Amino acid sequence: MCHVIVTCRSMLWTLLSIVVAFAELIAFMSADWLIGKAKPSSSEEVDNRTGGSQEPYHPTLGIYGRCTRISHMQLSRRDTLCGPYAETFSEIASGFWQATAIFLAVGIMILCAVAFVSVFTMCVQSIMKKSIFNVCGLLQGIAGLFLILGLILYPAGWGCQKAISYCGHYASAYKLGDCSLGWAFYTAIGGTVLTFICAVFSAQAEIATSSDKVQEEIEEGKNLICLL
Repeated sequence: MCHVIVTCRSMLWTLLSIVVAFAELIAFMSADWLIGKAKPSSSEEVDNRTGGSQEPYHPTLGIYGRCTRISHMQLSRRDTLCGPYAETFSEIASGFWQATAIFLAVGIMILCAVAFVSVFTMCVQSIMKKSIFNVCGLLQGIAGLFLILGLILYPAGWGCQKAISYCGHYASAYKLGDCSLGWAFYTAIGGTVLTFICAVFSAQAEIATSSDKVQEEIEEGKNLICLL
């Protein structure tokens, strides 16, 4: 018989697992890893000739994507174009970024699988006498290691030609040059920290769902058990 067990700790672990998976996925897909040095568009240069003020924009560069501004003939129309600059894996700008993409992708796939499984832990707490919480916590720890490897390798690719075109000639491995770090990089770091927090907190979720109070309510014949 399926017993639906919901506790504060197990629900918090489930929500954190889902948030972490989405945060890492969004960061990975974003082009806002590096914010390039300010560049005026051609239309803004025309404005300067006519006495207008210059409003530089900052192109952004991700692991495999980028955002840049395209100016049209009309001075009032400026479109920001975002999309992948690499159509294939081999076209990613740096070998270090290729490795980063692999490590992050593996870590994110594990996190997404754990987030999916975590939803069903309300009904199923163990498989083959193994606690799902403990297994998921172990997987989250492994995913966190993959994420760390990816984030460590990522700055080593700042010396590639693509990054130099955005960050200037002073850019090199682990040196930003004229660039600054975007929100996606910080989100990836924050998600990695939360991944390890989730891995540790999974043990608390397992303790909460197997407590004596839960066992007492199961023995009383309750199918829906909610504990604070």
